[in-house]
Amino acid sequence: MGKPVIAVVGRPNVGKSTLFNALAGSRISIVEDTPGVTRDRIYADVTWLNYQFTMIDTGGIEPESDDLILSRMREQAQTAIMTADVILFLTDVRQGLVDADYKVADMLRRSGKPIILVVNKVDSFEKFMPDVYEFYNLGLGDPVPISAAGRLGLGDMLDIVVEHLDPESMEEVEDDRPKIAVIGRPNAGKSSIINRLLGEERVIVSPIAGTTRDAIDTTVMRNDQEYVFIDTAGLRRKSKIKEELERYSIIRTVTAVERCDVAVLVIDAVEGVTEQDAKIAGIAHERGKGVIIAVNKWDLVEKETNTMRDFERTIRNKLSYMPYAEMIFISAETGQRLPKLFDLIDAVIQNRALRIQTGVLNEILTEAMAMKQPPSDKGKRLRIYYITQVSVKPPTFVMFVNSKDLTHFSYTRYIENQIRNTFGFRGTPIKFIYRERKEK
Repeated sequence: MGKPVIAVVGRPNVGKSTLFNALAGSRISIVEDTPGVTRDRIYADVTWLNYQFTMIDTGGIEPESDDLILSRMREQAQTAIMTADVILFLTDVRQGLVDADYKVADMLRRSGKPIILVVNKVDSFEKFMPDVYEFYNLGLGDPVPISAAGRLGLGDMLDIVVEHLDPESMEEVEDDRPKIAVIGRPNAGKSSIINRLLGEERVIVSPIAGTTRDAIDTTVMRNDQEYVFIDTAGLRRKSKIKEELERYSIIRTVTAVERCDVAVLVIDAVEGVTEQDAKIAGIAHERGKGVIIAVNKWDLVEKETNTMRDFERTIRNKLSYMPYAEMIFISAETGQRLPKLFDLIDAVIQNRALRIQTGVLNEILTEAMAMKQPPSDKGKRLRIYYITQVSVKPPTFVMFVNSKDLTHFSYTRYIENQIRNTFGFRGTPIKFIYRERKEK
């Protein structure tokens, strides 16, 4: 089970983004020093007390005309219903209750999900509390007064959120089966790949509802090993609006990637790699998951001498922040190379769990520093005293240095390449943490 998902729903200008950023804190503004990672503010990881959850901003309900009002609201509410464990329904005390609030409340109520009614912009409890009572008319229980901008009442609101999160349900049931999320843009062939795998492997399928996620888990058996495939393709809407389609794709991807060991990014060979492919891949990269790039519909591409090599180079350039990703050219239609996908999955899972002895690591580090000196700034040079591996899934290393300020992305990448040259780590990102140790 991944982190619980909290969806923020509401009309435009009620303060969703302000609340979103206030809860995410500094995390949302941290930009990883990795070229090419596309950041998106649709989701953020939030920690409160001993709980961790993923917060999703479902965007403003903004009807363009009267006849689109209900369909737009329904799409927004449906997103919250499909992805969330708890829904934060945000309203505005200054605007008061409006007709749209009633309509959204009705749809959310029918979802059966826990709904917390939050009244924002209550900058003074003494002044605005009489206006807050008006929101009892929505029939969603006690309204929770907050000021996202002033950061008032956020603790009380989060206390109510965690009351709806059952600690036991968040404890992962011991399940060591590899979990593979099949991610990518709509119509790239995600479902076709899973269907073909099921057909070729001739196995018993047990579809398991994806526990409040917009995904279906399918068990595939191969060589006495069970694999759980999470299909994110279930788009139940027919939106023609590109931006919204992209937003919903990303929301579904976040919730699926959260639960997986390996993400298989499906790229349409006919259309080539797109900006949205890069966004979706970035989610798996940021969350430290193993990544396999599956170029589907390869049978439809006209081949010349270097077609595959040139195609791979284009993808590597576009996804330059994840050079470690494995790549395979397949066809769900014909079954071309699909059995090899399992071999790659097995290898990536093994690499994610690889541990290296501290002595060996420091030998590599010493040799690397002898070949290329660490960077310096204003006469002071970075010194790396020691490196050790502290965890796996993904492999995470701590380097003890004299000053974090002297560390630089390019040198970290250099050290990473030296480690990869020795141990491979194909298909998995590697994380580095710097700790300062003052010189004696």
